[in-house]
Amino acid sequence: MRLTINIILCSILVLSVLLLAACGSNVSVKQAALPPYQYSVNSDSQRDDRKQLLQQFVANKLTGSHGIYTNYIDTAQNELAATGHEVLSESMGLLMRVYALTRDQIQFDKAWELAEQTFAMESGFSYRFSPKLNKLYSVNAAVDDLRMIRALYEAEEAFANKRYGELADKLSARFMKHNVRDGKLFDFYDNEHNMTNAFITLCYIDLRTLQLTPEGDKKDVLAQSMHSIIQGGYLSDDFPFYETRYDYSSEQYESDEIRTVESLLTILSLVEVGQHHPKSIDFIKKQVQQGTLYGRYTRDGQPLTTIQSTAIYAITAMIGSMLGDQSLYEDSMSRMEQFQVLQQQSELYGAYGDIESLQAFSFDNLMALLAYAY
Repeated sequence: MRLTINIILCSILVLSVLLLAACGSNVSVKQAALPPYQYSVNSDSQRDDRKQLLQQFVANKLTGSHGIYTNYIDTAQNELAATGHEVLSESMGLLMRVYALTRDQIQFDKAWELAEQTFAMESGFSYRFSPKLNKLYSVNAAVDDLRMIRALYEAEEAFANKRYGELADKLSARFMKHNVRDGKLFDFYDNEHNMTNAFITLCYIDLRTLQLTPEGDKKDVLAQSMHSIIQGGYLSDDFPFYETRYDYSSEQYESDEIRTVESLLTILSLVEVGQHHPKSIDFIKKQVQQGTLYGRYTRDGQPLTTIQSTAIYAITAMIGSMLGDQSLYEDSMSRMEQFQVLQQQSELYGAYGDIESLQAFSFDNLMALLAYAY
């Protein structure tokens, strides 16, 4: 019995690491750093055209009957991490937020209906479904459930309809029951084994959505404890990013390396509740202007790669928008738009991806759409 429990625990821990993909570990485009200001600033009409091309690619080439493909190129769908035309609840939550922010109720309702049909479990939403294997994974990801809950609250405001908020409240209560224990938020809940993992990944902590839930004192205790964990994960004024995860049993932070997308999502979460560190914003602005915001760093801020991605600059654009910092937003969008495929003969025309390998990941493309919506 003990061996069986240990095997289950090990499986859950492996899955917890894989679920970091929900914070955007996929990078679709490789590009070296560019010198300062050597890029064009697109007019509003040009930006609208680019957004429309992206929307058309996502709708016509990146969407199947079960949701948004993880990648444009399909696979056998039998790897440990989601690949090919597998679909993620992450993607549907992002798409729902896009439709809520752009006030498109018809498309929002369609996206929500598809998300429910594809990912619904008793305890939450599965993080992943393989159409080829007809396999619904039994694990949810806290960040993905929170994103869909957030989208429903945004829909309530956008469409002036209380039913979205009432549904969000119901889902919030279910989420609190399974992904929260003793004032602690956990990365995932395994619906099959009725278990959580033992830590929280900092980019999973959506402080704004936690504020929106109707859980009273429980919500307040959770928000305070999660905010403290984020703040404790601040690396330094010299490299003002954040640790990867916090282990509750050891009370220690853990980071093999610092992934930029993850730290940027943590910073965005802090910005949304007015608790961000000014040094983080200064660092981001400088790197965006220079075109040197790389995908991975050591804990002391040394770049581990020169690879950049669409999602990196999409998130800095969102940060700029939330701060009302027009220059950060415009600079970020211009950097992001360098990665869009504009060759009309390409299969990826309009997408954010790699024209040679035809790799185009859902996270990059949907984060770009979200940046346009902010």
